[in-house]
Amino acid sequence: MHFGVFDLFKIGIGPSSSHTVGPMKAARIFTERAIADTGEGEIVRLESELYGSLALTGLGHGTNTAVLLGLEGGDPASLDPDSVPQRLDRIRNENTLKLANGREIEFQEKRDLQFRGDIRLPFHSNAMKFRAIGPEETVIREEIWYSIGGGFVIDENEAGKNSAADVKEGEPYPFNSAAELLAIGDKTGLSIHRIMLANERAFLPEDTIRAGIESIWRTMEDCIDRGLREDGILPGGLNVKRRAPQLYRDLKAETVDLEKDPLAPMDWINLWAMAVNEENAAGGRVVTAPTNGAAGIIPAVARYFHRYHRDPDDEEALQRFFLTAAAIGSLYKKNASISGAEAGCQGEVGVACSMAAGALAAAMGASNHQIEDAAEIGMEHNLGLTCDPVGGLVQIPCIERNAIGAIKAIDAARLALRANTEDMKVSLDQVIETMRQTGIDMMEKYKETSQGGLAVNVVEC
Repeated sequence: MHFGVFDLFKIGIGPSSSHTVGPMKAARIFTERAIADTGEGEIVRLESELYGSLALTGLGHGTNTAVLLGLEGGDPASLDPDSVPQRLDRIRNENTLKLANGREIEFQEKRDLQFRGDIRLPFHSNAMKFRAIGPEETVIREEIWYSIGGGFVIDENEAGKNSAADVKEGEPYPFNSAAELLAIGDKTGLSIHRIMLANERAFLPEDTIRAGIESIWRTMEDCIDRGLREDGILPGGLNVKRRAPQLYRDLKAETVDLEKDPLAPMDWINLWAMAVNEENAAGGRVVTAPTNGAAGIIPAVARYFHRYHRDPDDEEALQRFFLTAAAIGSLYKKNASISGAEAGCQGEVGVACSMAAGALAAAMGASNHQIEDAAEIGMEHNLGLTCDPVGGLVQIPCIERNAIGAIKAIDAARLALRANTEDMKVSLDQVIETMRQTGIDMMEKYKETSQGGLAVNVVEC
């Protein structure tokens, strides 16, 4: 199974990869299938049901709006976030959906979009059912879909096959564990990022890969910069104020003596991570990295490296960073989970922290075994992290949690760079398996349901 760099890093919109990006994609694909089967003229109505975590936190995560946009053919990778409010107003005021060719069908949101938080389908908590209705209430097509984290979606026929990415053969260096990845490196002398690049080249030209990574990085930088500019209150009813713009103004105005405050760069790392996640919470354009809920960690760590450590003559540095991050992320996707609804926040912030730690170590010239150590440390100290968003919104504790995750990633990389790898007692494979088992053991209420933890102990205001 090939999970490439563009499977782990995808451009989309906030606030959630599993609850916004995934459902929009699933709704769009289902509608395309229904139209292909019957023609648009046969479809009279489209019905949707959301189950489990999608229903319990769907309003706060914008799942309902994502489904509406997806039924109209919206694609999270190309959708203009600024156009969304106007489109939703039209749907709700006119009680119609516009299909791909502009044909309108009746849509009554209370009737045609149901939240069923009392039902959890066995395969995954993030489940949804779509139904295309024809003349005389005949069911033209009906499908169950799952949003399994990071914007990956599968239908009921694919469930259990781990087929969120295209099944591709022909990789010169296939690997399904960190042990296999390290063995390839030891045998060939290739760094992790070179192994990943060689595998990517089996499916895409190298120029396309490199340009794609540059596009991902530019989108991340744009997201940070927009988050530094946009003041205001985040949507959803908690009245959370955007903190990044004022913090940015304060930091710009300060004159810092690094001898007196050597940890001052931490303020900037916190700022960059929060700026991204405030943009995400506002429904802006972000890069899933590997999810939206954890989207601030990798950009903040990448900018930290770019600003404080990158050799200007090292044109490969950011390529090393993102290819290594993708290699690490693929191991979690293959062997555990990147879904908060399945594994808790260890599957989102924990995985992003692990990816960022390994990527930073690679960018700073670490060996393959040091990179593995950094990634292992990044997850080891996020094991058991619950997903308990207050009000079902990706705001509290998610925004600050990304800032803390970025700092942890940098610390993990620094520990690994100064360690003797022969003394390390825990492997990345062991910590990934522990994370998987912990996710299974974790009570359901702590997995993106807003029925436990901070979500029930913090008074909404």
